Amino acid sequence: MNITKKLINWYSVNKRDLPWRKTTNPYFIWLSEIILQQTQVAQGLPYYVAFTTKYPTVYDLAKAEESQVLKLWQGLGYYSRARNLHASAKYIVNELDGVFPNTYSEIIKLKGVGDYTASAIASISFNEVTAVVDGNVYRGLSRIYGISTPINTGKGFKEFKALAQTLIDKKQPATFNQAIMEFGARLCKPKNPDCNICPFNDSCVALQKNIIGELPVKLKSLKVKKKYFNFIVMLSSDKKTILEKREGKGIWQNLYQFPLIETLKPITILEVEKELKGFSILKNKTFNLAIYNDNEIIHKLSHQHLYTKFWIVTIDETFSQGVSIEKIIDFPVPILIGNFIESFNF
Repeated sequence: MNITKKLINWYSVNKRDLPWRKTTNPYFIWLSEIILQQTQVAQGLPYYVAFTTKYPTVYDLAKAEESQVLKLWQGLGYYSRARNLHASAKYIVNELDGVFPNTYSEIIKLKGVGDYTASAIASISFNEVTAVVDGNVYRGLSRIYGISTPINTGKGFKEFKALAQTLIDKKQPATFNQAIMEFGARLCKPKNPDCNICPFNDSCVALQKNIIGELPVKLKSLKVKKKYFNFIVMLSSDKKTILEKREGKGIWQNLYQFPLIETLKPITILEVEKELKGFSILKNKTFNLAIYNDNEIIHKLSHQHLYTKFWIVTIDETFSQGVSIEKIIDFPVPILIGNFIESFNF
């Protein structure tokens, strides 16, 4: 079975027309790969267009304020990708004189870049013979060869990386890497793969043994944590509200949110009112408290589920501090907050 030739032939006929496939510019390839980490093409494409339009060169991205980058990223999630993207752009401009690193070993040193991304950029932009291994590749190879080694282990990564490296076309590594990723994304899908039209349906081990649904094997991850987020939306008589910047290394670092009361279980309006009395900005102020959503909004992250309520606090006094309600749309916020801002009638 010549998997390499079959994949490239299949790809030549079935590849999607995507903008990052019309360039070898490492800056554009890097942008596309970072955006598409843990993101479907349909969702990531508008962001790629937005970033390449607003920041057409690495110099433009490096000059931007982090808050502007985060705002443009809003809605994609996993915001550390945007922070690392911005930090690496500044590194390339300030330390490398704006010249993008041109080998796998140098590219992987960029913040936020791992083996897969470095391999993709090195092969597509610089024709380096280094195979990509991502979820699509794991899935395709595990089924074709019947490999049951768990993919989220060091042993699994080494096994699949070595196999992909033996298969890569040394004369056209970029085409092979894009072909094997496209194959997993469009044909050998997680559910309901199109086995009837698959070029490997006469030799696929998983199809022959009827174990397609069992591959690839992935060890169970840790139990997802459940948290209760209560956002306090303050509205003063002079049409201001309070936004706070999230600090530290937790979720949504450097994004803005309404003041938060985080608890281990749901709390009542009386408990929220008691907490609010400890807010310095509300000291000696009369306020009214109301719940915005009776049913919790469940926001699912990879490692935790946030059960969220928004509480509206109206104050018949002016704020000496705060943000004008008209300007809150300018701040980079998590999509959870962004959806609320969009739906709430300020």
